[in-house]
Amino acid sequence: MALYDSLGATYARTRRPDPRIGARIHGALEGMASVINVGAGAGSYEPERTVLAVEPSRVMVGQRPVGAAPAVRAVAERLPVRDGAADAVMAVLTVHHWSDLAAGVGEMRRVARRRIVVLTWDQRVFRERFWLVREYLPQTVALDDQRAVPVEELASLLGGARVETVPVPHDCTDGFGAAFWRRPEAYLDPEVRAGISLCAQTGEDVIAPGLERLARDLASGRWHRRHAGLLGLAEIDVGYRLVVGNV
Repeated sequence: MALYDSLGATYARTRRPDPRIGARIHGALEGMASVINVGAGAGSYEPERTVLAVEPSRVMVGQRPVGAAPAVRAVAERLPVRDGAADAVMAVLTVHHWSDLAAGVGEMRRVARRRIVVLTWDQRVFRERFWLVREYLPQTVALDDQRAVPVEELASLLGGARVETVPVPHDCTDGFGAAFWRRPEAYLDPEVRAGISLCAQTGEDVIAPGLERLARDLASGRWHRRHAGLLGLAEIDVGYRLVVGNV
């Protein structure tokens, strides 16, 4: 069973594309007449010119909207398309789930005629700057330290890609890991956590004590006093990166 057959059931509700992040991704794909989305999930951030989505999870494919690009159930390491099948290949918050990064990148380079665009994160920055994992859920760091892809390694595999910082807006609509950095109460919602793989894969029993402390700190006002500096910010850099390579 694909990982997101169990973790992805709430994605259509909690992981709605954020237009500002979407603008960054689409800007990197400007001029590309055809796009293949690898690890496509429910179709977030796919431009209209997407010709194929590749996704292993039946549950995720089932949440794709009517009119979305056709989807095939397959893995990044073995893309079921010919060489040079599209101008560009995109991959959004997915490379950390791949079993063989080099094989997956090799397949993207085989399939893309012109460009590869990957949204991922820098684990070192994420660990240092994101209060949730630093103060309340340090157990989740162990998982991400194992699976997170070093951005420098990814850029190297892509042949020297450029790396761009993608700040997270305070009202981000895409409920990934750090999306609620200024809305801490959201992390107490089980449905929100179900759409965040670092919480869902670590396990509710493991993170329960940290969530209880967060609930107490929110109720007492301690969190707001400690993080008063965040409350006036419109966006922050917590490590999310756009990696753009030309083939």
